[in-house]
Amino acid sequence: MFNTFKDFDAQSSSNYVNPYAVDVIRAKRRDLVYGISHTEYLLDLLVTEGAMPSTKRSIILTIRTQIDQNSRVLDILEAKGERACRKFFHPCLMLAEPDLYQRIKTYVGSVNEHIRDTRRQLIGYLLEREKEGMDKISHPTVTQTPKSNQNLYSSLPIEETKVFSHQKEERSTVPLEKVEDKPAQSKPENLIHMAATDGEPALLEELLEDTDINTGFSNETLLHVAAEHGHLSITQLLIRKGARLDVQDSKGYTALHRAASKGHTEIVRALINAGASIYTLDLQGKTPIHLAAENKHLDCVKVMVKEEAKQSKSHAQDMFLHMAAMEDNWRLAELLLQSGAAVDGRNKHDQTALFYAVTRNNEKTLNVLLNAGASVTKDVLNETIKLSQESILHLLLAGARGALSGDALASALFSAVKLNLSGAVTALIDSGAYVNVCDKQGYTPLLLSAELGHTEVFSVLVENQAKLDATLSDLSALHLAVHSGSVPIVETLLEKGLDPNITGPKDRTPLHLAAQCNRPEIVDLLLKAGAQVNVKPLTQDGLTPLHLASQHGHADTVIRLLKNKADPEVKDKLGRTALHWAASSQVESCVVDLLLSAKANPNTTDNNKKLALHLAAMEGKLDAVTSLLSYKAKGGAKDMDGSIPLHYAAAAGHASVVSALLQSLNNKGIEERNTWRKTPLHVAAEKGHDNVTVLLLEAGAKINATDHSKDTPLHCAVRSGHQEVVKRLVNWGQGKHMGRKKKVNLQATNNVGKTPLQVAQSGHTPEHDSIATLLKRKMFLIK
Repeated sequence: MFNTFKDFDAQSSSNYVNPYAVDVIRAKRRDLVYGISHTEYLLDLLVTEGAMPSTKRSIILTIRTQIDQNSRVLDILEAKGERACRKFFHPCLMLAEPDLYQRIKTYVGSVNEHIRDTRRQLIGYLLEREKEGMDKISHPTVTQTPKSNQNLYSSLPIEETKVFSHQKEERSTVPLEKVEDKPAQSKPENLIHMAATDGEPALLEELLEDTDINTGFSNETLLHVAAEHGHLSITQLLIRKGARLDVQDSKGYTALHRAASKGHTEIVRALINAGASIYTLDLQGKTPIHLAAENKHLDCVKVMVKEEAKQSKSHAQDMFLHMAAMEDNWRLAELLLQSGAAVDGRNKHDQTALFYAVTRNNEKTLNVLLNAGASVTKDVLNETIKLSQESILHLLLAGARGALSGDALASALFSAVKLNLSGAVTALIDSGAYVNVCDKQGYTPLLLSAELGHTEVFSVLVENQAKLDATLSDLSALHLAVHSGSVPIVETLLEKGLDPNITGPKDRTPLHLAAQCNRPEIVDLLLKAGAQVNVKPLTQDGLTPLHLASQHGHADTVIRLLKNKADPEVKDKLGRTALHWAASSQVESCVVDLLLSAKANPNTTDNNKKLALHLAAMEGKLDAVTSLLSYKAKGGAKDMDGSIPLHYAAAAGHASVVSALLQSLNNKGIEERNTWRKTPLHVAAEKGHDNVTVLLLEAGAKINATDHSKDTPLHCAVRSGHQEVVKRLVNWGQGKHMGRKKKVNLQATNNVGKTPLQVAQSGHTPEHDSIATLLKRKMFLIK
């Protein structure tokens, strides 16, 4: 890869090789990155031409800066290869950035003029494509698309865009063909060139009578020559005759570049008044003002700074001072400021030059801007914090000279706390940031550091007298520190005298939060500091820390609490003990065994008369069921609805739990009925659990038992449309089930006189239709 224009030229000349498109992208990367200003329009063209997928376009447009967007576009094109790179130059770059395209074309056409067959290289490709284009459009020019029309242009096909362009010619129109490709003129070129060089307007006007005003002479136009040699009258003559102001020579110079580099102030002014762009970049990425500054032509710089001030309201692009800040060109920045550039001028992104000096860590230019009185805004401070540039922060704070607003300091302080930048926090407090300031959510810096567990920042805030008793919606710093799991912060707060039993939301203490979040080390700290182990909120749910730890299956925390005399028999507002919550927990753990080992009563009932066994059966927790049964939990205990644990296991389809309960009950209780006189078989059939139905039938469940509506299990299965259970019941007692006491009664009627078949016929689903057909066959009503 060639790193510079000079290197590329040298290599090309020595090896007699013209560059391919991908080589040009690599060699001219800087020019392309800084020269493309219509990135979104260019991306639309690339997608239309198939050089880039639309998904890549969307991703690129999320990138923050245009320079980074342009760089990413070039990366993608290089990766896609030569064909995509060629599409990029023609037609995409030609339509989106005609000035930049012309410079690139001029460059590739002049790299090596000794190669006859250039069709395989980029210059040949461009010439062939432009020749094809000549057949489709009458005028060989392309107008640069104004930003205000970008969306309109991007919605048109490429050929329509070309035609539309020519309907609205502006000064930015540039020739597609190289300057040197123009046809020979009627007057001797050297004479015309001499007249422009020597400053003879009368002779030149006569010679130009039948000559194209934009004819090229050795890669430059007459306007280039007149501007460089300081001939104001000739420059004005050429402008009046329609000389193009934005044509670039082989170095990418416009006439304004040349006049500025030579210090011809009046010509600079004349070109600008005629509409010459002050922002055009040469092949080295320099504007005319760069060249004027490098050559110390202060008057020229002042003229362009004044012009920029006129144009700045449009925010069309970055201002000169912003460019200097991005490049860390502090000498240019000084000249611009001396020439009247606004130190706090804002660009199209509403940012100042100081902001960009910060983002690129350009200390030299930053110091120049600060010395000129640049304002240190909230955005600038926050960007510095975000980039963790503490040395830059110190420069900004010193340069602000006490002029920072409280809002800017507060915003920066919270940003520094979020990033745990203790040095930045110290510097901001020393510069006047209020240590106990509150943000819109009610956080103080100390509360935020406690929540995030940022120990270093927390220590700095404590040293600077931050209030430890501040709260956030009833949450104390201790609650927040417990939630973050920061042992050092909890230790500090307890050492500083914060009450370990302070209540927060739902009247819960820090110990409740530690138990819920499984912070065993912090549980020990709180208990050692005097936290009440069996405390329960009186106005809320009545849960103790042990309830919460058990509910979430936090075994380590349960052990710590039990060792510190947590009572497993304490009930919450629902009448549940920690054992109830452990049994119903969705988390598999050994908490049930821990509580049972700590003498928790397995037969304690809650407000609905449920045992822990009911809840474990309902959730299908086989290990908990087995442990509870081993500790003499009553498998036949009924709750308020008259259901035993077997009812809940059958209804939920937990076959392994059903088996364990049947084994424990020795198949007794299989006919137990709840409030609705349903047996476990009823509820299993009603819920469609075929595997549980088999277990219950094999254990001796009565197949034709009736509930309070005189429905049999078959009625229940039919009504719910469970085909597999219906098949199981109607086939029971046949085949391998021969010898069973009783088959299903297909003629059984319920309290409204309906058989299972009539129930199926009352249904309105395809399942009910299938069940009805099955029952008819079993009843020999159809074949």
